[in-house]
Amino acid sequence: MSIENPNTDADLLDLLRIGGPLRVTEMADAMDVTATAVRQRLVRLMGHGLIQRETIRSGRGRPRHQYWLTEKGLRSTGSNFTDLAFALWREVRSLNGDSRQEMLRRIAKALAIGYANQIHGQTTVERMRSLKDLLAQRRIPVSVEESLPGGVLTAHACPYEGLAEQDLGVCTMERMLFSELLGQDVELTHCRLEGGGECRFQVK
Repeated sequence: MSIENPNTDADLLDLLRIGGPLRVTEMADAMDVTATAVRQRLVRLMGHGLIQRETIRSGRGRPRHQYWLTEKGLRSTGSNFTDLAFALWREVRSLNGDSRQEMLRRIAKALAIGYANQIHGQTTVERMRSLKDLLAQRRIPVSVEESLPGGVLTAHACPYEGLAEQDLGVCTMERMLFSELLGQDVELTHCRLEGGGECRFQVK
């Protein structure tokens, strides 16, 4: 295996992607941790629907369990679509006026449909918290300020690093996406490209 001593959720997911299916003891050896530590991590990742388990019975001995990635887990690991994303976004940039805005809107809606069942809450702030948790699973640090009317969502890193630097249309698409997921029209009140290293989205 190409991963040595993995010690994060992402490392464990990559370990299963490369070498799975694996047993707990095999993962513990690769991670240089106890089997208990591996099981705790597996329970959490199975709870997120990223890993599945199969029970294998042979003879009269205790059954063994093997773990491997679900389809959701596969989508979240090891897939580097950067080149494709840049190529596709170049095509988006080639559009003009209303055609470009409509394409951005369609992309945002398509992403929102994929994320919708992971966003919960009755109020906008509750949905912001849920969106924060969703982005945290994707290693995007986000904070929610609840003291301001409607709440403010602050992204401390860009989910589309590289693309946004080339085209602010990515920021427009992200604003549209957040509006769809929150069920409220939001505006980008500050962009990290303006300095400060963060993007702030506030309900209008």
